[in-house]
Amino acid sequence: MNNADDAKGKIKEAAGDLTGNDNMKREGKVDQITGSVKDAVDAVKDKVEGVLHRDK
Repeated sequence: MNNADDAKGKIKEAAGDLTGNDNMKREGKVDQITGSVKDAVDAVKDKVEGVLHRDK
């Protein structure tokens, strides 16, 4: 899991909200999405490896 990206994103988003910095809020959302995408890629990778190594 990429909880570091998610946590960093939530912190940035909250800081941007508190300071009124829309750019920081957007960066935080992007970081959270990045973590989600990495998790999805890792899940697909694990499934593909499972299929490829099923016969071994």
